[in-house]
Amino acid sequence: MRVLVTGATGTVGRPLVNQLASAGVSVRALTRNPVKASLPDGVEVVGGDLTDLSSLRGALDGVDAVHLITFDGEAGEVLPTGREIVELCVHAGVTRASVLAGWDRSALEDALDSSTLSWTRIAPKEFMANALEWAPLVREEGIVRTMASWPSAVVHEADIAAVAAVALTQDGHGGRTYLLTGPEALTAAQRTKLIGEAIGRHVEFVELTEEQERERLRSYGYSEDYVEFGIQLAAHPPEGAAVVLPTIEQVTGHAARTFAQWATDHAPAFRS
Repeated sequence: MRVLVTGATGTVGRPLVNQLASAGVSVRALTRNPVKASLPDGVEVVGGDLTDLSSLRGALDGVDAVHLITFDGEAGEVLPTGREIVELCVHAGVTRASVLAGWDRSALEDALDSSTLSWTRIAPKEFMANALEWAPLVREEGIVRTMASWPSAVVHEADIAAVAAVALTQDGHGGRTYLLTGPEALTAAQRTKLIGEAIGRHVEFVELTEEQERERLRSYGYSEDYVEFGIQLAAHPPEGAAVVLPTIEQVTGHAARTFAQWATDHAPAFRS
């Protein structure tokens, strides 16, 4: 079979491409900049953009299954072309899809519901990779500063990819939503400690006040709407944020990766 992976150089797309290719699956990777993709030998890399429907028609030729995202990979906004993307998939003869879900249900998912495709919704609670936001300050000052203090069952992006790979290549996963977590619920302070252990350096955790958190978020250039969203999220954890689920092991047959493993995998990003 041939699988098209959209968002192929993203947080989940890259490990998904790697895992499929390692398993001998024919992979076509869609990315805005093929020259800089740096994907494994044997992967067919094609240029395209989910907001540019004309770029998708050729990418879908001969494809049996497709991994989709519900957001514009560059701007991070909800895709305005979800329904049209599904129509193109159906017209091209795609029979199976996995979808990396966002916070809210999207028009793309609504369109899949009314289509002939067998599709699986992949819904991680919180990415371990969100901790990469801390990397510059850890490198420069050996500190993590954030307001959120609640525990979260964060999930490794390689495990998200592994669930998607199973859904794309094996029968029996259509019509399902897989809510994914890591194997333990950890606070930001606990994750900070594990990052320090991975890089062999003490990393201090500083819990911020609400006003300090606003200043931190604004320093990244975020809009005031996003700053307010970040404050509300830091103050009020999503329902079930600390609940650990067995989904990854049930679907893939292997235990979910720990944050300690993630920190070791990404240690170079935190080293000065």
